[in-house]
Amino acid sequence: MGLFSREKPKIKVQSAKPDGFSGWVKCTQCGEMIHATELEQNLNCCPRCDHHYRLSGLQRVALLVDDEQFDEMFTEIQSTDPLDFTDSESYRRRLEKAQAKTGRDEAVLVGRCRIGGIPVALGVLDFGFLAGSMGSVVGERLTSLIEYAIQHRLPLLIVAASGGARMQESILSLMQMAKTAAALQRLHQQGLGYISVLTNPTMGGVTASFASLGDVILAEPDALIGFAGPRVVEQTAGMKQMPQGAQRSEFLLQRGMVDRVVRRADLKQEIATILEFFTPDRGESAPEVDSCLVSDLERSPAETLRKLLDVAQKERA
Repeated sequence: MGLFSREKPKIKVQSAKPDGFSGWVKCTQCGEMIHATELEQNLNCCPRCDHHYRLSGLQRVALLVDDEQFDEMFTEIQSTDPLDFTDSESYRRRLEKAQAKTGRDEAVLVGRCRIGGIPVALGVLDFGFLAGSMGSVVGERLTSLIEYAIQHRLPLLIVAASGGARMQESILSLMQMAKTAAALQRLHQQGLGYISVLTNPTMGGVTASFASLGDVILAEPDALIGFAGPRVVEQTAGMKQMPQGAQRSEFLLQRGMVDRVVRRADLKQEIATILEFFTPDRGESAPEVDSCLVSDLERSPAETLRKLLDVAQKERA
């Protein structure tokens, strides 16, 4: 060994954290740094600018139902590959990957629960599962839920988050638009209420069917809602640019497609208030309103409910 020689010290250098995540995220809307824990505690809404990030289907259920008690139904209806469809990969493989990613078997959860103490038939689309696309199983489960609501005289609530019809099922997915719409017509004929909640995004065949057929249509702030995307609309209509904010909740509220834009933190209370008016025996918890408003309900239900909700909101304040 030379005069100045020595062995290198055995020091283990770790170049990166094991998970690669420090716990901080940058808001895509305002650019502020937010800790993931703070974001989760704020219902996945930015505490700085109130930008609403997506929720999974299970998170949405936990947000809305009483005591997180949700009886899931119709899980025996499962997807197949009726067309043996393959593009860059097979449809079966896409289903397997989506199931592994989300831990769910399909893009919709349907079942029975209570919201504000009122029994409700609830359906929730999960955008994380193949972009919440509506295939045969999604359509069949929702139709079964609507028929269950009719049979048991329950109000219906469906929360939409979807890119539209599922292309891998072709015409079979498009048939679900007519099927769900026909079932909702039977629900309407029975005098049962239907609340539709539109979240970011609600697009394509879902917007063109059950999502737009609610007796009351609520939307989360700044949600993208429409049939085709902005670029497709511009090209089809020969427009240079769509109006600022077009296809967003607030824009559609001004033009009458949406009845109310509701922050996520207020959504459960807003739905519970509407359900009280949909339920014949509302009990003492219902806000007192002018009797003429209730009599007007048959002539203009959406407008009257907006007035009733305004009254209820003032009473809560």
